[in-house]
Amino acid sequence: MATYSNMRAMRALIKASLQAMFKSPSAIIFTIAFPLTLIIVFGFLGNSNGFSVKVASAPGSDTTSPLYNMLRHVSVLKWVDTHDSGGVNKLLQQGDIVATIEIKKNPEGVKPEYILSYKESSSELNKAKQMEAMLATIIQQADPELRRRMDDIVQVKTEVAQIREYKQIDFILPGQLSFSLLASGVFGTAFVFFNLRQTLVLKRFFATPVRREVIVISEGLARVVFQIMGSIIIISIGHLFFGFTLAHGIFTFINMLVMCALGLLVFMGFGFIVSAVAKSESTIPPFSNLVTLPQFLLAGTFFSIDNFPVWLRPFCKALPLTYMNEALRKISFDGANLWDVRMDILVLTLWGIGVYLVAGKLFKWE
Repeated sequence: MATYSNMRAMRALIKASLQAMFKSPSAIIFTIAFPLTLIIVFGFLGNSNGFSVKVASAPGSDTTSPLYNMLRHVSVLKWVDTHDSGGVNKLLQQGDIVATIEIKKNPEGVKPEYILSYKESSSELNKAKQMEAMLATIIQQADPELRRRMDDIVQVKTEVAQIREYKQIDFILPGQLSFSLLASGVFGTAFVFFNLRQTLVLKRFFATPVRREVIVISEGLARVVFQIMGSIIIISIGHLFFGFTLAHGIFTFINMLVMCALGLLVFMGFGFIVSAVAKSESTIPPFSNLVTLPQFLLAGTFFSIDNFPVWLRPFCKALPLTYMNEALRKISFDGANLWDVRMDILVLTLWGIGVYLVAGKLFKWE
């Protein structure tokens, strides 16, 4: 008689789970269709006008200088004209402009001839964070004469750095990818294990030699494989069609996939908890939304958490999806490796330990 093999049982369970996922419309929607639709929408919006920054001239700025006239003709800068200092401050406070630019001319014979400074707002993604280096780069690249005489003509209060174009897709895609992992990990795991328990499939497994942990690990591995396939599709389409930045090419791609696998394993713990506390299938969506909706709105999926009130930011920074979003953005755009985002990984790991301890106490096999 052949010896029973838990490994063979695991392979069979993984295959069965994958087949069920590929046949499930909801799994396809949460994993690929929903995030991909949003990425395509934001990709077209982001690429329609390119990268641009709305700015205004600060009250009292020298608008007759050649430097000012040059900046007015730079396509990246979208100027909003207002002659009222109160109106300028209001535009800045409301986020209608990213910064005010001030140009002051020094007395004749004093070097540099101009001092350029700005007052920034953090209302539009990370555009304000790029303003200083971008202004210096624009000035240097726009006119060869200015490049040769930069130190004599103008001083920009900045440390010049090489700027890679930061497109809207570079912010949106990691957020949508993270959320698809969260939604699949919570909703998918909760529904699967609730239904396996309600249909007595888990109970029937106990009549076989298969070990309990093999059942859980098999479902987890199947979901990881399925989600990684979805992540490959999303990242590839974002990169090929919308210019999503992969700082170090294939190495960045691989690091993102590893980060996705780790995030999914953490988020699945929430799904185990939901499947344990839900009394019927109809109660799974409300419980799942309690986990996913606050993170979807507050974890920096669509916009930076810096836009929230100061009192709300500590809560935003406590959410696991926040660290997933930040890690993926650092890896994709900044070229960070997994060691560079170790603090984000540590926080996610601590969340994973916590939720699995709770899930272990609450999870029911029958």
